[in-house]
Amino acid sequence: MTAASSDIILDRMMALHPKIIDLTLDRVWRLLDRLGNPQHDLPPVIHIAGTNGKGSTQAMIRAGLEAAGKKVHAYTSPHLARFHERIRLAGELISEDYLTEVLDECYQANGAESITYFEITTVAAILAFARTPADYVLLEVGLGGRLDATNVIAKPALTIITPVSYDHPQFLGETVAEIAGEKAGIVKRLVPCVVARQSDDAMEVIEAKIANLGAPMLAEGQHWHVSEERGRVVYQDDSGLLDLPAPSLMGGHQYQNAGVAIAALRQLGFDDASCEAAVTKAVWPARMQKLKSGPLLDASPSAEFWLDGGHNAACGITLAETLSRLPKRETHLVCGMMNTKDVSGYLAPLVPFAASLTGVSIPGETNTLPGGETATHAAKSGIPSTTANSVDEAVAKITTQTPQARILICGSLYLAGTVLRAHE
Repeated sequence: MTAASSDIILDRMMALHPKIIDLTLDRVWRLLDRLGNPQHDLPPVIHIAGTNGKGSTQAMIRAGLEAAGKKVHAYTSPHLARFHERIRLAGELISEDYLTEVLDECYQANGAESITYFEITTVAAILAFARTPADYVLLEVGLGGRLDATNVIAKPALTIITPVSYDHPQFLGETVAEIAGEKAGIVKRLVPCVVARQSDDAMEVIEAKIANLGAPMLAEGQHWHVSEERGRVVYQDDSGLLDLPAPSLMGGHQYQNAGVAIAALRQLGFDDASCEAAVTKAVWPARMQKLKSGPLLDASPSAEFWLDGGHNAACGITLAETLSRLPKRETHLVCGMMNTKDVSGYLAPLVPFAASLTGVSIPGETNTLPGGETATHAAKSGIPSTTANSVDEAVAKITTQTPQARILICGSLYLAGTVLRAHE
């Protein structure tokens, strides 16, 4: 098999539906049925929905489970550098040969029927999970929950709802309450649900859904509590108190994500050592990730480079909070965003920390916001702004003026992916 085998099939899959997003489960059920319903043959599933923190929470739970000697499948999206990142089989990224095999099997089974790229690739992941022995599956929702392609598990071991905020209104609803209703669509009858702290309107909807299905609820602030004390994670529930080191993932918001992960692990019966591993051993790229090597650093060795893929208003708030924790250093943003995002809402919390913003378009993305429009939003927010044709050009402009700048490349996981591919 050539390295391009899976890419060829993935390109073909893009043509199977005229829309990138078209929320319904009918096409997924049809293809799963043709493949013998592999969703019935999975190890215990932990299903994770929410607006922010899904990936970090999943990474923490995986670290905790693996520290206990468990084999863990994991599914996430989007990928950063390679599609293979979306599917982790028993702890390892799916191989090129096996990815090609399951993609081709799904493509052949689907035939000429309409199906979105995310739907058919999610089915391919489920097929691979069903055929590979493991102890758990960590299944991250792509968009929403109720009609997401991952929502085909009749009785998961646990469901999790991370913080819900305003995002994707064109698909999920115009209010946080409506969006929360879509996220809560993963809740299943009698299956325990761990819920992060929510706004009042989101929590009301989530609680009603959980109560209606008779699902045991483990809600932050009611059934468990987490806080940062002297740089440590302090977690407490009815089973007792844990005092753990700071999360390995950067940012104050990771303390809350750690609390969600610990609540999940305790519900599943894992011990304090697993909880500590969840907090201290998790790795999750492009979430305030400090770049330590690669062409950007080679070209500008005196600069400090950070990469973050957050892309909505809530992410802007958490990113600003993270910047407030770093040693003071002149900070310049290189920002590229998708045209479906609330650019002004994302940038507003970053105004006090940004000496400048350079707007870039995201390479290869048809739905990128042009760099000039990102720069215009920044200027209206009060951030001095300009544009560049690429991240490399933006960095060169910044470091010519300020060789020791802190440079934060931000605004989209897709932009983060282009940077990480260049640093492979």
